[in-house]
Order: sequence, then C-alpha cells, then structure tokens
Amino acid sequence: MSYAQLEKIANNIRQSIIQMVYDASSGHPGGSLSAVEILSYLYFKEMNISDPNDENRDRFILSKGHAAPVLYAVLAEKGFIEKDSLKTLRKINSKLQGHPDMKKVAGVEASTGSLGQGLSIANGMAYGFRMDNRPSRVFVLLGDGEVQEGMIWEAAMFAGHNKLSNVTAVLDHNGLQIDGKNEDVVSVEPLDKKFEAFGWHVIKIDGNDFSDIEKAFEERKKITDKPVMIIAKTVKGKGVSYMENVAGWHGKAPNDEELSLALKELGGNK
Repeated sequence: MSYAQLEKIANNIRQSIIQMVYDASSGHPGGSLSAVEILSYLYFKEMNISDPNDENRDRFILSKGHAAPVLYAVLAEKGFIEKDSLKTLRKINSKLQGHPDMKKVAGVEASTGSLGQGLSIANGMAYGFRMDNRPSRVFVLLGDGEVQEGMIWEAAMFAGHNKLSNVTAVLDHNGLQIDGKNEDVVSVEPLDKKFEAFGWHVIKIDGNDFSDIEKAFEERKKITDKPVMIIAKTVKGKGVSYMENVAGWHGKAPNDEELSLALKELGGNK
C-alpha cells in the first residue's frame, strides 16, 4: 500500500474521530489523533490481521484505552465493525464505550482502560504464542502518562528477561498528558536508555510520518532476540490546528463551531 493510500485512510480516521467525539459530547480526541498514522500503518500494512477470527493473526492492544476513538475508527475502516456504529460512541447500551471491551467489539483483543496493564497483557499473549509455536506477533500502544506507571516497568523487565522478540511496543510520545507536559508532571526521560537497560531494542522515529514508521518496522524485522520499543514522537491533536500540542484537548469534545473547523481542515463535509 502506497503512502498516498495510507494518508487517505489516516484522514478518514481523523474525520471519524472528530465526528464521533462530537456526537458523544465527550471523549479523548488529542491522544487519538496523535496515534492515527501508527495504527493506520499497523492495520493496513504491517499486521497479519485480515480476519479477526484467525487464530494465527497478529494482535494489537490499545494499552492507553481512553484513546478508543482511534481504534474504533480503524476497525471501521478495516471493515470489522459498521461505520454507522461510530455514532453510538459512549451512548448507553452501545458496544463502543469510552474504553474498548473485547467481549463486545469485533477486533478488540483486550479490554483496557486502567493504565499500565496493556504491556503485561501483550507479554502474556506473546509468551503463550511462543510456547505454542504460533507465528502471531503482538503490538501494543502505550501513552506518555502511562509509562509513569510502575506496572509498565515490571512488564518491561519480564519481556526483556524472557527475550520476547514477538512483542513490539510503540510509545505515542506526544509529550502531553491530562495534567500538562510530561516533564512538568513526572519526567519519564531518558526513555530510550531505560528500555535498553531492561533488554529492549529501541528505535526512535517521527510517529506522524509514514516513511519513518516504515523504516522502523523494517528495522524491527531484523531484531530476533529481544522485544522492541518504538518511541514515536507525535503531535497531540495532530491534523486539527487548534488541538495540536494543547493538553486541554486530552479529554473534551468540540462544539459546533470547532467541529465545523476541524472537518473543514480535514476535508470533511461541514
């Protein structure tokens, strides 16, 4: 798939994120928008996931579960869920709640939302696949604030010790969390040195650039003896000018005027 095709998919996903958060009058647009290129590349180029019921499929875990809008939008683009269902985000009795539920939504591999747990889930899956000699790989997306959780580092230690080469973690490193800049809340740097100390191979990229993402995953394929952490520098609110690099858009919905402006910037209908 060409970069132009991926860009078109990414733009559709961004429009869906903005529209569904608006329709719900709540949600988390900032950290959903920053991860669009990462998930687009994974689902439409990197992962073996044409059938959500194939036992040998690759798995994706959204550890930062509050960014559910980007996952739902991707699953809709992939055809795993109906696009019309996106209108029901966070509605009573909807399958698409504020955090993904694996028992209700096709293509959701793990119910997440309590931050810090996704990497441990990924480790368990990957360890089991290795024991069963399955080809499945596990990809997990982490958030900046999330890597302040102690459980992340326990999981990092486990994966490194057990040389879980079928685990790839991607950090959506947009530099912001709900309370502001990471460096002002609790600094997590130097992230690369920390993961390397736990036995990981680390790759640093521009996480909103498909060329950089592709290079990272090509490098990743050469690593066969340890887990890989891709630190993806991204822009929170990417693609919507007034949301970009603004911590306040971590978890709020746009109003009518803001929706219209966002969709206009993204080439939408309003």
